[in-house]
This record gives sequence, structure tokens and C-alpha cells, in this order.
Amino acid sequence: MRFSLGALAALLPLAAALPQITRTGKYLYDPSGTRFYIKGVAYQPQGNLAVSTTANEANGGFPEPSDFVDPLSSAANCTRDIPHLKDLGVNTIRVYSVNASLNHDSCMSALDEAGIYVLLDVSLPLNGSIDRASPSWTTSLLNEYTRTINAFNKYPNVLAYNIGNEVINTVNNSNAAPFVKAAARDTKAYLASINSKALVSYAAVDTDLEFRNALADYLTCGNDSVTVDLYGLNNYEWCGQATYANSGWNVITQGFSNLTVAAFMSEFGCITAGPRQWSEVSAMLSQPVSDVFSGGIAFSYFPTSDNYGMVTFGSDGTTVNSDFTALGRAYSNATGPNSPAQSSQSNTALECPPVSPILAASTQLPPTPNEEVCNCINKDALSCTAIPATANNPIKVGALINQACGLLAQTNSTISCNAIAGDGQTGTYGPLAMCSPNIKLNYVMSAYYDANPVATSCDFGGNATLSTSRECPLSAAAAQSAAEACLAGKPNTFTPTASEAPATGSASPSSPAASSSSSKPSAGRVGALLPTSSVVTLFLGAVGLFAGAAVVIA
Repeated sequence: MRFSLGALAALLPLAAALPQITRTGKYLYDPSGTRFYIKGVAYQPQGNLAVSTTANEANGGFPEPSDFVDPLSSAANCTRDIPHLKDLGVNTIRVYSVNASLNHDSCMSALDEAGIYVLLDVSLPLNGSIDRASPSWTTSLLNEYTRTINAFNKYPNVLAYNIGNEVINTVNNSNAAPFVKAAARDTKAYLASINSKALVSYAAVDTDLEFRNALADYLTCGNDSVTVDLYGLNNYEWCGQATYANSGWNVITQGFSNLTVAAFMSEFGCITAGPRQWSEVSAMLSQPVSDVFSGGIAFSYFPTSDNYGMVTFGSDGTTVNSDFTALGRAYSNATGPNSPAQSSQSNTALECPPVSPILAASTQLPPTPNEEVCNCINKDALSCTAIPATANNPIKVGALINQACGLLAQTNSTISCNAIAGDGQTGTYGPLAMCSPNIKLNYVMSAYYDANPVATSCDFGGNATLSTSRECPLSAAAAQSAAEACLAGKPNTFTPTASEAPATGSASPSSPAASSSSSKPSAGRVGALLPTSSVVTLFLGAVGLFAGAAVVIA
């Protein structure tokens, strides 16, 4: 039997919008002061897998979707799935990728009426997330995040916005951590500015003990303005008849016990043997695990190429498997303890760890990306710009940046590509490190042209042209003066504002009905732009510009 979404809504109990869940200290509470535990499932169909680049693999990267299916834009799919989600007993779904330009009213309303919150990742596959191989926090990423937040801000059942999934997974790319933390800082500031009470989360990969704890401490340390509210761990270690003592959960729980924010299992479920029994659910929702964790997200509702899924779709409808039945039974039999009381909790700060061989992450955070500054420099100080077709091709932009930087290094110019680089290990960030890849490309091409002012220096295989916005290109000295004017007096951090510009550099969304399979996402995007070990100098050699560009975690 088929139901329309309207018919489904009619079958659901009439109720007000889901109550706002808030964090006090290291726990989640509803408005009555009752502890809230996430009983969730991952809800993301699979996109096509992209081949990871050598640079990404060298920095711990994984293949990831080159496109995605937005599961919240299809009323038909939500009509099909919500009854099964209710049968599972979930109160939360985690969605990894959405297209902010589509309409999500039907699905979000039906989920709300079904009593289901949404934990929404705001990053996108490929060029819409922080790149672990060459990390940066830029105007284009910030705009991508705020566009998604704007699209979902009207829905009361958004539990949290997840700013990254497994971006940092080894000490070799732990210099990406300051960029993730800057994203949390600016996302929280933006949410506050639009009166949103949604939480901000991060989902970490499960690694060795010391690195796992060090990363958790780093992303949850400092004052409340720079920490995530929810710290997630993707953990698949509890299998078969495991117990708290031999699953490794005892070590994880002890290691996270000092966190001052809420922790949760952002993905869980055995992936080495089946059928899954989900005995970890009863442990997760009872002491001592519940003293530290506030529930978790089981992986995955949709079928996957690795057989993690719980349902299959056919001409006769949806078929659930034994994993589905066992998870539903586990969720229905588990209720977390309602302690400690909210009145006994408060938000406190954890002291930040120093840079160490375990975690090469500075407490100096990148500045808030300033689109006004970047656009000003692009318009007034740069003479050589990418043609539109090239500017809209993220892979080509990255390759051309590397080419232009290589050419610039061969000149006798005092100008370098350090102005567009950021080093999260030392906490030094060039004044253009916050700008979009397109503006970074225009900068390095212009720098090369200024060092070799002949027409062929602004060609780059037909991908660039001299600016037509002025009668003649600026000299290096004039460009420096223009840059100084753009940068003068600008703050390091501020509350971001919404951008209505079209999305740039992100993977293309598939049709909502294009796929019915899923794969475990990983958010370190494919394609490095620049190494991040450079010692950063200042734009066009202008000593003193953007002084104090790094921000210390307080």
C-alpha cells in the first residue's frame, strides 16, 4: 500500500514542534530538564565514489562520493521510510549531504511530526569540506555552510549541524585541526546571530588511544565560543558478544571522561561480522558509558556496498533485514538514566593541550574568512584572472595554483605563494589563506605576471586573461598599495553574515531518486592545493599587513 506524504502526516499524532534540545555541561537536556539520548541511524543514500588523489592518500585520505543524493528533498522517499524509522524507534537521523537549493519542507515536517530530529552535516563531498591534505578555512566553505544553515534554520527538529566527518585521522594531518576549530567558532557565531539554538558537532575517526584523546581534548578545549557542543566518535569495535570490558569501550569512555561537552557515537555498529546484535546499545544507554556519552547513530539505514544496510528496496516495497529488527529491539529495550540533573551542570572550559608529537595543532586559529577583503583585493589589486570556465572547475583551479606557484618560485621575485597558505601546526596564516581557491589562483597568477610583465605571463594555457576592469594592469607597487587599503583595520574574528552567492566548488547533487544505496562517508575532500608546511609571509611583501591574523583559543 502506498501513502502520500499528506496521508502519512494525517496518520501521525498531531503535536507541536519537537522541543529544543540544549547542552548544559557535558550532557543534553530537553526543556523539562530530562536528559536526552540520541537513538539514531545514519540516513544517506550512496553517491558515486571518486578516486582519491595521491596527495589525499598520502595524508590519510579515503575515496569519497563525487556526487550525492539528498535524502531530505524527496517526499516520496520520506513517505516510504518514515514508518520504518518509527519502527526502529529512532529519535534522530544523521544526514551527510543535502542540496541547500532544494525544498525540504515535506520531509522535515513529516520527520518532526514523527518525533525525529536531524543531525545534519553541512560539508559536502569533494570541494565542499575542509581538505585534510591541504587544510584551509575559506570564504567559499563558510558560505557553503551558511547556505545550508539558512535552508534548514526554519525547521525546529534540527538537532545539530556537523561541521566535519573524519577530517583529521592521523598525526600527519592533525595540522587541519585549527581549521576545523575555526569552522566551529564561526558556525556557532553565525547560529547565534540568527537566533538558532541548534548545536554544533564534529565526528572523529576512531584511532589509537593517545591520538584519539588528544584530538578530542583539542576540539573541546577553550571557552564555549570555540568548542563544538557535540563531539562524535565513529566506532565499529563492538562486535558479537563483546562486553564493555573487552570491546575497547571501557578505554574510550575513560579517555573521554574529562570532556566538558557532550559526546556521542556518531557512527557505530560492527562491520566485520554479521548479523549484528547491537548489544552495544544497552551499554551505551547505561552507566558507566552514559556518564560520558549521550547515545549514538547506528550505521546505516540504506544498503551499502559493504553490507552495512538494514533495508532493501524492491518492486514489492521495502524489506527489512535482521540488523533492522535487532536494532529496533535494542532501542526499545534501552532507556538512559535521567542523571545528573541539569541544575547540577554548567559549561566549563578545558585547558588546551600544547603542540606535541601526538597532535601537531596550534592553539592559534585562522581568522574568520572575510569575503569583503577577498573581493576587494581581487577587484583592486590583481591584474591576471582566471576565465569563468576555469574558475568554475575546482580541480583545474588547484592544478593551476600549483603550476603558478612553481613558476613564481623560479623567478627572482620577493613575492611568494606563502600569502595564500596557512600552517595549522605553527598557527601562521597568510592574509589570503581565507580566500576562495579562485581568488588564490588570481593572486598567484598576478604575482607571476607582475614579476614577468609580458602578455604570455598571463595566459596559463588559455586559462587566464589580463583584467579588463582597468586601462592597464597595476604595477606590483600599486597592487601592494591597493591590498593595504583592502586589509587595513579589518578584525581577525567577527560574526559572519549570510551569502546568497551560488555554491562553488562542491560536488553535484544527484536526483533524490537516483540511488538507493549508501556508503560510509569521509569528509577530507579529494585534491590538494598547496602544502601547508610553508612559512607564511604577507601579501605582496607588505610587511605589517594583517598583523596578528591568528586567533588564540581562549
